[in-house]
Amino acid sequence: MLGNFSYCNPTKLYFGEGAVKYLNDELPKYGKNVVLIYGGGSIKKNGIYDEVVKILGENGKNVAEIAGVMPNPTLEKLYEGMQIARAAKADFLLAVGGGSVCDYAKALSVSVHCEQDPWEKYYLRFEEPSCETLPVGCVLTMVGTGSEMNAGAVITNHKAKLKIGHVFADEKIMPRFSVLDPKYTLTLPHYQMVAGIYDIFNHICEQYFSGEDDNTSDYIAEGLMRSLIHSSRIANKDMQDYEARSNIMWTATWALNTLISRGKSTDWEVHMLGQAVGAHTDATHGMTLAAVSSAYYRHIMPYGLKKFARFAQNVWGVDPSGKTERETAEAGLAAMEDWMKELGLVMRISELGVKEDMIEGIADSTLIMEGGYKVLDRAEVVEILKESM
Repeated sequence: MLGNFSYCNPTKLYFGEGAVKYLNDELPKYGKNVVLIYGGGSIKKNGIYDEVVKILGENGKNVAEIAGVMPNPTLEKLYEGMQIARAAKADFLLAVGGGSVCDYAKALSVSVHCEQDPWEKYYLRFEEPSCETLPVGCVLTMVGTGSEMNAGAVITNHKAKLKIGHVFADEKIMPRFSVLDPKYTLTLPHYQMVAGIYDIFNHICEQYFSGEDDNTSDYIAEGLMRSLIHSSRIANKDMQDYEARSNIMWTATWALNTLISRGKSTDWEVHMLGQAVGAHTDATHGMTLAAVSSAYYRHIMPYGLKKFARFAQNVWGVDPSGKTERETAEAGLAAMEDWMKELGLVMRISELGVKEDMIEGIADSTLIMEGGYKVLDRAEVVEILKESM
């Protein structure tokens, strides 16, 4: 393990059935004015909204609401939320929903008291907050992003055709606490469940497919991937299997709470490709990742052949006997693709609404990362997108 690093993760987690009761322990730590943030209204149908509002009332909170946070939170929605939070003199932001709602709350946290335009400051110049920030708490209802225990916030600018994530360096942007009740995820549609599962898997891959040293983080990543594959197959057959869904929820948190990125480089180019597709189509994030992954990994495999062969053996159980290193690596990617199809993931960007005449524009929206086995040029981005059609 060759890298030097510091590590701090201050988010407190409450995990398990009925964990929402621990809001009673956390809410007294913050001011009276709470902004409740949620998505399209599913929490009102399944009763989670009523549970949370009741607890807020019992704790004497003044509650303002930001409803309708979309799966790919937009800059316009961020501006709207800034006005609501300012008018409410917000002391605390409580996100109730999936990763997009949690992301949005963190973006709002750093923007409410910021005099500069948040898009320019945080998403184009990637600056850190220079203003007062608001504390955030999360009640998670959908798993995948790991946003409940990290400082990342993704915002989409439709006008600019850009979807950009900023992982803030200051740990105070991380949620102060997150409530994780696996039962809250059981009402998700199958499409959303498997999209979240692939988002989790790809978060691990983005940190795994880099570096050549003997790194403890890679061993942890392999264990997380094996656990996820096992539980995903159970959940795919029985979406109400609590044990499988609880393991998936816990894996999602550890996949992107920064632990397995310590001491090594990381890639993130699949996310750049997928987010560019999402910026042009508004497609579900996990599905955009699934649709570009195979073409990308086959493209970079020759440059990181040793790790891809290790992935095949340690994650997918490929027997290397009688195979070349490349054949072993290819068998691993084939096993991954079979699993993706088994879950019912989208495997082609054309299924998400991408047309041939959109490829150049999507390529223009794709940021190039430098941590993986191959730094792409624009021509390679276009090639991978075409292969993903």
